[in-house]
Amino acid sequence: MIYFVPKDSVVREIWGKGDTILFIFAGAAAEFALNKAVDWLYFTGRLPKDPLGRLFSTVGYARQIVFSEQDAAHRAIDTMAKIHAGVEAKRGMAIPDWAYRDVLFMLIDYSIRSYELLERKLTLLEKEEVFEVFSRVGTRMGLTGLPTDYQAWLTMRQEHLEQNLVQSHFTRDLFRQYKKHLGLVRYHVLLQAQILVVPQTVNSMLKLGRVSLVAPLLPVYKFSQKLKLDWVLKTLLLPNAYMAQIKELDKAPASASVPKAA
Repeated sequence: MIYFVPKDSVVREIWGKGDTILFIFAGAAAEFALNKAVDWLYFTGRLPKDPLGRLFSTVGYARQIVFSEQDAAHRAIDTMAKIHAGVEAKRGMAIPDWAYRDVLFMLIDYSIRSYELLERKLTLLEKEEVFEVFSRVGTRMGLTGLPTDYQAWLTMRQEHLEQNLVQSHFTRDLFRQYKKHLGLVRYHVLLQAQILVVPQTVNSMLKLGRVSLVAPLLPVYKFSQKLKLDWVLKTLLLPNAYMAQIKELDKAPASASVPKAA
């Protein structure tokens, strides 16, 4: 059986760890709020209504693709493309290619940043592997203007950070929704986690700060994993409504079923 991502790939290791995915989630939550195309995520009204659920849905798609055999992964990508095409038809305009690329670039960047924060430094070959997997996702979706290799991606990623982010009323509203759905304490934990993982451009625009109060707790958290006590901390820090979904993040998807639209 041919898999979209080989079983020995570091990409499977990254996306098979719930803790790493939660930091990917935290970084994407920050950058999504600044993206100039975030209005597309408001068009259906689903994002402000349930921002955490929508982000989990996006993560669900990525994990389904990473752990599926090739044909099933292709079907998931094709379904995702059809869903976005339907939204475009309803609005009467196309989502710009750079907006699609931004999402792919976030998945690449935060996969690398989150894993290196919690586990170890990746080699250049492993970083290239992360890029290659998500580049194939973009190619299957029919995106144009994708970088040809990891080095070209580094340059384009920085250009996108400089050109495609802006503080807007969507930014402020989305963070208000994060606070509403997380509660005050968990919301501030999210902000502290974002300091650790987002690029400096994102940090500066959101004024997150230089020093994270979460950083000194990371060694304690890693130790709690060895003692199987990390779920005690997750229960305290994450809404109960999402605990079932969070538990699933430590398991490879059992089938190629497609998550709900993001």
